[in-house]
Formats: sequence, structure tokens, C-alpha cells
Amino acid sequence: MHTAILFVELGGVVLALGVLGAFALRVGISPIPLYLIAGLAFGTGGILPLATSEDFISVGAELGVILLLLTLGLEYNADELVTSLRGNAKGGLVDLVLNAAPGAVAALLLGWGPVAAIAMAGVTYATSSGITAKVLSDLGWIGNRETPVVLSLLVFEDLTMALYLPILTAVLAGVGFIGGAVTVAIALATVSVVLLVALRYGRVIEAFVRSPNSEVLLLKVVGLALLVAGLAQKLQVSAAVGAFLVGIALSGELAEDARALLSPLRDLFAAVFFVFFGLQTDPAAIWPVAGLAALLAVVSMITKLATGAYAARKAGIAREGRVRAGIALIPRGEFNIVIAGLAVAAGAHPDLGPLAAAYVLILAAFGPLAARLVQPLIAAVARRA
Repeated sequence: MHTAILFVELGGVVLALGVLGAFALRVGISPIPLYLIAGLAFGTGGILPLATSEDFISVGAELGVILLLLTLGLEYNADELVTSLRGNAKGGLVDLVLNAAPGAVAALLLGWGPVAAIAMAGVTYATSSGITAKVLSDLGWIGNRETPVVLSLLVFEDLTMALYLPILTAVLAGVGFIGGAVTVAIALATVSVVLLVALRYGRVIEAFVRSPNSEVLLLKVVGLALLVAGLAQKLQVSAAVGAFLVGIALSGELAEDARALLSPLRDLFAAVFFVFFGLQTDPAAIWPVAGLAALLAVVSMITKLATGAYAARKAGIAREGRVRAGIALIPRGEFNIVIAGLAVAAGAHPDLGPLAAAYVLILAAFGPLAARLVQPLIAAVARRA
């Protein structure tokens, strides 16, 4: 009977996600806000709380994070990362300062304390690479001159997250200065070793993983990612970051084949991840912080527009391209929810989860819509010029 209820609940959740995803495609928005809303509906205080499947969904959510970051890492190779960091370090630092500050300042002004401030800095900092990549593709911006600038900023953010997440984990765990320093040192060493292996021995890793059979290739890639993710977590580095670094180690045709095989699996478990975050948030707790979330979202839009404009101007890109670069950076999603989830699990502050959920809902929905609305305006201005 217990298993039957589990299957019914899981079937209902997955079917509902499919319907929501179809609706999102029809209206041209990211499905992430709808998945979060579904989680709110199925969680505590929602319309139809789940009775038995929450533990199963929790494991699925962790797999979702790992697969999201693995496929994101497959978008880059180690050489591109190094080149990107060298050429766009200033833009990356401007991005970090302008967009981490609103979250940190808001937490401090609210009296949430320094730990919550560190978590909120991460929530407002990182752009959703997945949503941004989809916006660039859907609107035909992939070939534009500003697109490499946008992608380089996303790479900088991803590597910053590789260092930030271990620091956040140590802070949330309440370890002392020495323990925190050791955690950060281990994280730095782990990231450095993996990047070094990817740069010098990437072909060896690819030779081990490569297979003409799709089933074998999928098993090897996912198995390696889970193994490294587990070892990374043992070393007090985020499991998601470990999976991201595995993706970086694979490149070329192998990476393309792996992305194609992983995409359906990633989309399924990523949807489960967003639902799980919604399950942890009481819908009644969102309304008191909705105004603050909207204000924080407006500030974040302005700071991301400024970031994109600065980085694109440094690359000699015209005004229209600068606007597109800024708009492409607006969406929030994966990393922001991951960070908020860690903070909520550690008990950083009861309002942090609802605030992050509302904040991501706004920007995940508005970012793609803003890009679609501004695209005709930019084209009209360019024609008149």
C-alpha cells in the first residue's frame, strides 16, 4: 500500500510538471517559476501536501543539482576557462561586487546577521546559466558579438561558485576560523587539482569515458560524476561543484554526445529539484516578504544591466549589444536555489527561504520575458540609427 501511494504521488507530480512545462513552452517563459509554484502547492501549507514521497523527491533533487552542474561543465573546457578568466577578470569582479552587495546589504539591514548575509550575497549574485543559455538560443543571439562576453561572465560566476560554496558550507556549519580556513584550503586544492588534471590529462579521461555505445557512455559519465561529487562532498567541497569540474574535464565531440544523452535525464531531475525547494517553503511565508523580494529583484535587474553594459563596452560592443548583454544576465535559477536550500537546511534564518523563492520566481519569469519584449525595441532603434 505504501509503495502504491508513492507511485501515485510521484506520477501525479511528474505529470503535473509535464503539463506545466508544456504551458511554459506555449507562452515562451522559463518553466522554473512554474516548477517552484508546483512545489509550493505540494508542500506543507499547500493545496495537496505529499504524504510519502518527499524523501524520494529529496534524493531526486540532489541528483538534479549534480546533473545540472555536470551538463553546465560540459559547455566549457579547461582551456576556455583559463582564457576567459584572463580576458574578463575585471568584468567578473564588477559582476561580483555589484550583484552580491544587494543581498548582503538587505540581510544586514533586516538584522539577519552575517551568516545569512553571506548566503543572500550568493542568492543575488549568480545568473541562471541554464535560463540565459535558452534565452540566447531562442532569440537567435548566439552569434551576436556580445554573446562571448555574456558566456565569459557566466564562466567566471561558475568558478566563483566553486570557491564560494565550500566557504558558505563552512560558515553555515559554524566551524571556527581554523576549521573554516582548512575547508577553504581543501576546496581550493581540490578545484586546482581537478583543473590541472583537466588541462594536462583531459585526453586520458576522455579515452576512459569514450564509448561508441550510448548506454555505456551514459553510464560512465553519470557514474564518474556521482563518484567525484561524493568524494568532493567528503572533502567538504560542494558535490555540485565536483560534478561541474567533471564536465569541464570532458570536451569536444565527447562532451556534445554526453550533453545529448544527459539532457532528458537532467531536465527530469532538475524539475524535481525545483519542486523540492518549493516543498520546503510554506506559501503563507512568501506573502510577508513578497514586497522585499520585488524590491530586491528590481535592484538586481539594474545591477545586472550595469554589469552587462560595462563588460560589453570594454569589449568594444555597440549600445544595442550592451543592452542585450545586461538583459541576458537577469534570470536567476539553479545556483540561487541551491544556495538558499543550503542556508534553509542549516537554519540560517526562517525568512531566507521564502524570500529566495519569491526572488527567483520573479527573475526567472521576468528575465526571458524582458529579453523577448526588448528585442523588437532594440531592432527598431538599430534600424533608425
